[in-house]
Amino acid sequence: MFLAMDTVFDQCSIAILDSSGQVLSNYTETGKRQQTQQILPMIDAALSEAQLRLADIQALIFNRGPGAFSGIRINTAVVQALSVAHDLPCVGVSSLQAIAQSAYQHYGLTHLYSALDARMQQVYFGQYELVVNDQLGYSTMQPVLADGSDSTEQLLNYDSQTALNLPIAGNGAPLLARHDQQACHEDVWPDAVIIGQLGVAQFANVGGTEAAQALPKYLRNQAWKTLKEQGKA
Repeated sequence: MFLAMDTVFDQCSIAILDSSGQVLSNYTETGKRQQTQQILPMIDAALSEAQLRLADIQALIFNRGPGAFSGIRINTAVVQALSVAHDLPCVGVSSLQAIAQSAYQHYGLTHLYSALDARMQQVYFGQYELVVNDQLGYSTMQPVLADGSDSTEQLLNYDSQTALNLPIAGNGAPLLARHDQQACHEDVWPDAVIIGQLGVAQFANVGGTEAAQALPKYLRNQAWKTLKEQGKA
């Protein structure tokens, strides 16, 4: 059994899944103002509905970003605390990969760009394509190097144009300059179920990490600083 959580996508979302990716319990509350108050009671409610305890959980899965600093900090801190307290491994899942996986499940897209609004005139961006693993029984969207970059996750300025005329998923899609007839799916918004399914596949493939290695991914080196401290104000 796996416990998955997301507070990065302006929501508090909790899911419990088995090793096949089937959902045993799932709770999502939209909005980010009450995440710190919501997350632990929602974990308790999900465990109760699934008739499980934390001792029954094999690994903790969380959205490690990139995305909103406060949202990443909340679910990362909770995962690290639960990991230490209950000696559970952690699995961090990319928010951009989650967008791609959600687009695959909802629209059948197998090769696309993920774009998440990063504010400050930029989007978080990555390119993904479907990989089928018959041995594990999972089909997951995996990152590929995009647009000549040496990183699978990057920051792009608003109005940048993609190298290929692939569909773009995520709320950052309309912020980019698109090719003629380039599909835009800005309504794709993953929850903890998507995070959990990707984490289950990742755990089956490479295992998890200890709490000290369950690290967030911000992309912006100064994400923890105020706008004034960054020289933006």
